[in-house]
Amino acid sequence: MYYDPEKNDHGLPHNPFKSLIVPRPIGWISSVSAQGIHNLAPYSQFQMVNGACPYVMVGCNQYDTGNRKDTVVNIEQTGEFVCNMATYDLRMAMNASAAELPPEVDEFAVAGLSKAPSVRVKPCRVAESPIHLECRHYQTIRLPGYTPAQSVDMIIGKVVLIHIKDEVIDANGKVDIVKIRPLARLGYHDYASIDRIFEIVRPDATGKKAAGK
Repeated sequence: MYYDPEKNDHGLPHNPFKSLIVPRPIGWISSVSAQGIHNLAPYSQFQMVNGACPYVMVGCNQYDTGNRKDTVVNIEQTGEFVCNMATYDLRMAMNASAAELPPEVDEFAVAGLSKAPSVRVKPCRVAESPIHLECRHYQTIRLPGYTPAQSVDMIIGKVVLIHIKDEVIDANGKVDIVKIRPLARLGYHDYASIDRIFEIVRPDATGKKAAGK
């Protein structure tokens, strides 16, 4: 089959597009308004952009009303945010923070989460999360939709400080991903968590040293 995404003429019960680019890491973004109100929300349109000089990208769709997300407004007004890793143990808290709540509501309180102070930015970190990326706003790219209400704000942030809890670093000095069990977003209402990893070593220039297990 094939279909035109603008016409949405796939003939299926649900739009399949979000099931085609999976798994997607979840950017659990904490920010603070110019008035000092804390905000926390998960975004599955999230990815690292550069590793050597780390940047991250967060795609924030608008509300159905056409208003921009509180996350976007806060980041543009204050220039700062934090990416907190969403894990399997925190899945229900992450989902609670996804509710469309008024700007004056603190999602940390709604989700029953604790705030940890950041070092270089004002937004707090999710204390229960094992990984945090403190970020400063670099750029917003506004991507048009088929209708004005479908526009999306692509936030690019530069990572200025990284937190890793000691207990998730293994004996070999690597981050123990299986212990953390990060959440990933699939399509529909589906999620996955990482509970198994495998290694594939990239070939060298001759192509003779590929290895895997």
